[in-house]
Amino acid sequence: MNAFLQPSPPLRILVLGIGNLLWADEGFGVRAVEALATGWRFPDTVTLLDGGTQGLYLLPQVQEADALLVFDAIDYGDAPGTLREVVDDAVPRFMGAKKMSLHQTGFQEVLSAAELTGKLPGKLVLIGVQPETLEDFGGSLSSVVREKIPQTLERALHWLAQWNAPGEAKEGRCENHTDALSLAAYEAGRPAASCAWRKGDARFLNLLGEPGAS
Repeated sequence: MNAFLQPSPPLRILVLGIGNLLWADEGFGVRAVEALATGWRFPDTVTLLDGGTQGLYLLPQVQEADALLVFDAIDYGDAPGTLREVVDDAVPRFMGAKKMSLHQTGFQEVLSAAELTGKLPGKLVLIGVQPETLEDFGGSLSSVVREKIPQTLERALHWLAQWNAPGEAKEGRCENHTDALSLAAYEAGRPAASCAWRKGDARFLNLLGEPGAS
């Protein structure tokens, strides 16, 4: 007697935005996952996570996932605002192709550690954007990168639908983030360039010219 085929269990999906909100286009990944969470709802098998610059602290979440979708700003050497999709085995290579900040080294290590423990997600997708502006401490996304957020979400929704986790648009799609780091609040509270140093703290950059500065 032929046994009945058992349906495959649903994929555990992790949608991860990584980057640093304080360095302009470096915040692309975080803003993308924020926009996805604001505009759509998903089955319980989908986790949307602001990974920030947590590096290896993200390993447990990655190990638990069957499918991983990552948003990040990656320097491909393309024109600013260019989107690229990288799939499966190529993802770790692109994550470490050119490091713009410490978080990329950390996340490449996360993928390596997950693979070494036999718990690398079977499905990997990276949606990356070429940044335009990085050296703007406290800055938000450049206009050319911000304009790519809708297209980024379209590609993400495509992959999630392929993984049997389609998104359902929320009515109104109003911003539901009220903390100080939400995009609207972040923009509204940012001081003018004439009032705030945009390149970091001069004490740590040795720009004050004080005796003993190297």
